[in-house]
Amino acid sequence: MYRNFSYIKRSALSALCIATLAGGITACKDSFLDVEPQGQQRDTQFFTNQEQAIQGVNSIYGNLRAWPLVAFAHLAITTLSSDDADKGSVTGDASFLNAYDNFTFSPTEGILNDYWGGQYQGINLCNQVLANVPNINMDAALKNRLLAEAKFLRAYHYFNLVRAYGGVPLVLKPITNTSSPEEINPGRNSKEEVYTQIVADLTDAGAALPTTYPAADRGRATKGAALGMLAKVKLYQKQWADAVALSDQVIGLGYSLAPDYDQMFRIAGENGPESIFEIQAQTVPGNCDASNSQWAEVQGARPQYGWGFFIPTPELVAAFEPGDKRREATILYRGETTPQGDRIDAAAANPYYNQKAYVPSAADRSCGYGKDQNVRILRLAEILLINAEAANELGQTTKALAAVNQVRARAGLAALTTTDQATLRTRIWQERRVELALESGDRFFDLVRQGRAGQVLRAQGKQFVDGKNEVFAIPQQQINITGGKLTQNPGY
Repeated sequence: MYRNFSYIKRSALSALCIATLAGGITACKDSFLDVEPQGQQRDTQFFTNQEQAIQGVNSIYGNLRAWPLVAFAHLAITTLSSDDADKGSVTGDASFLNAYDNFTFSPTEGILNDYWGGQYQGINLCNQVLANVPNINMDAALKNRLLAEAKFLRAYHYFNLVRAYGGVPLVLKPITNTSSPEEINPGRNSKEEVYTQIVADLTDAGAALPTTYPAADRGRATKGAALGMLAKVKLYQKQWADAVALSDQVIGLGYSLAPDYDQMFRIAGENGPESIFEIQAQTVPGNCDASNSQWAEVQGARPQYGWGFFIPTPELVAAFEPGDKRREATILYRGETTPQGDRIDAAAANPYYNQKAYVPSAADRSCGYGKDQNVRILRLAEILLINAEAANELGQTTKALAAVNQVRARAGLAALTTTDQATLRTRIWQERRVELALESGDRFFDLVRQGRAGQVLRAQGKQFVDGKNEVFAIPQQQINITGGKLTQNPGY
């Protein structure tokens, strides 16, 4: 797995994605989604023509659905740590996850290193493109677009890292067999420096990316994805005016709320009118190694559909208002019959599961459960809630209410009318929780940026320590590799 920078150095010699995982291998060829595994290194002079430039960018997208980025490591750090999810499954299975539920993990716990390494694997793939594609003689417009896609994806990985660990090493060149020891084993940059790089990459990407793509390229990063992610970054930085301006731009790009909240999370609803960016997943006939996303499988109702982990908490179930259509579309109850006609076993191990990860029985299961289920990363409803929160912080109450009430109307709820800033802030935070629950993994990071993580999580019985658990431990293996150059977060 992606254990350290030295692994990334070895993978960089291939100059193309090879992500060897517990769940399979991803690699890339001509098609955006149709990928095949490889068992040998690529020529170190890979980036020589336009087709290889496209393949290099495709490799970054392929890596997004790797095990550390969508399965246990991702879900433990982003979701299990919050008040939205419990470990689930059965007693004794993957008991190490309890440490993330309770904030008792140590720096040597392996998932910390998996998440770290998975993000840096993606960053190195981006850096390969950004370093090599400018030198290729190819269509200039396509070149600019591919470089913008790589910058968007690098920013996405760094945004995941900076929220999870705080300041991390900024690696902006590919790690190769000629890299210096300092480049292979860098020290930490400050959180502010990482955010500056994220903003720069997303700004460049937003200026160059197209608004839409032909069907064959659906799922690639767009202008809306870059500007929307930048609006989210500005929200986390509390730069409210920028967050409003950017989210206004995205709202004006032609997206629309999906009319049916539940159907938006079915395979037929992927890349719909509300979608801004999704990690694309697909069963590749005859190539189960390439059909490797396990986001749905690890959360599916056990034993019918998956492994049964990362289940909704009773507190999340109770967080939905009476009449909120999103509750039924988010919480999969044991014993229920789904709108698609599947009856969930009444004797299932847990009372609830994540319905957003549910894939009906009729779907292709030739390579395992849920391999066609995209992971939703950014959609219009979140942009509206970013717009509402930032506008409220600026005292623009009317604007904030207009945005949040669009989201509530789709959920079948009455419009908010309060003009008190503090009250409206709390209501928007609550709306963000139930709208995005168990989806892209923002709840823990939202609680941290809102300054109430300790209060909320301790009330649920978690052993959250203020001044420590706002970020996770830097993996001890990474510290050891650098001989202590990479420093640990306080309290670990």
